[in-house]
Amino acid sequence: MTNLHPSAAGGFEAGAAAYAAGRPGYPAEIDGWLREALGLALGTAALDLGAGTGKFTERLVATGASVTAVEPVAAMRAEFQRALPEVTILAGSAEAIPLPDSGFDAVVCAQAFHWFAIPAALAEIRRVLKPGGALGLVWNVRDERVGWVGALDAIMRPHESDAPRHESGAWRRAFPAPGFSPLDERRFAFGHEGPPERVIVDRVMSTSFIAALGEAERDRVRSNVRALIAATPGLAGCERVTYPYETIACWCRKLA
Repeated sequence: MTNLHPSAAGGFEAGAAAYAAGRPGYPAEIDGWLREALGLALGTAALDLGAGTGKFTERLVATGASVTAVEPVAAMRAEFQRALPEVTILAGSAEAIPLPDSGFDAVVCAQAFHWFAIPAALAEIRRVLKPGGALGLVWNVRDERVGWVGALDAIMRPHESDAPRHESGAWRRAFPAPGFSPLDERRFAFGHEGPPERVIVDRVMSTSFIAALGEAERDRVRSNVRALIAATPGLAGCERVTYPYETIACWCRKLA
């Protein structure tokens, strides 16, 4: 697919199973945001762009909207189809969406827009939106104010190279965007609860630039993460832990 970053192409192809296992869902408040801010309901149509394994798609389906997904990485599409066989998912990219003009009431990008925050992608999104349709951008952001979360970032950071990240804020330079209203934003506290091997280890290993590493280096990262868990009070020996996040939800509308 056009302009797919090597970390996304290689990392998400190799790490699709870890992504499905380790990535969190989303807070309950997102359901109200989808209905109130984006206007999704029975009789509307939504596009999940960069849908990955379908983590967010489930929330779109729950609104009653008719949902279509687009994802460039084949392994991610395969995980998606296993999880959501009733939802149509197409191969495509943000710069070349394989769908007709003005077909959607909302386009949503969850954990994805930082990969394609460029004018060509926004032009394509604008093309497939109906006049007045909404663009929604959602991220679960790790809460690095918690000490062990910051320590995890220190383990990961040496491997990130030039991979786009939400945390850099570079995606915000795409706005204000031609043909769209100003960007609005809401934030929600969120915690991902479960076994530490799933919510911490698999979460780290699902990160694109970690999943793209060679096997030996991935094994070293995994060992370092497990060592951090074993050395951290409140994590060591726990059957269940909570990984703290902040969910950021941004939106704007296509101008008529």
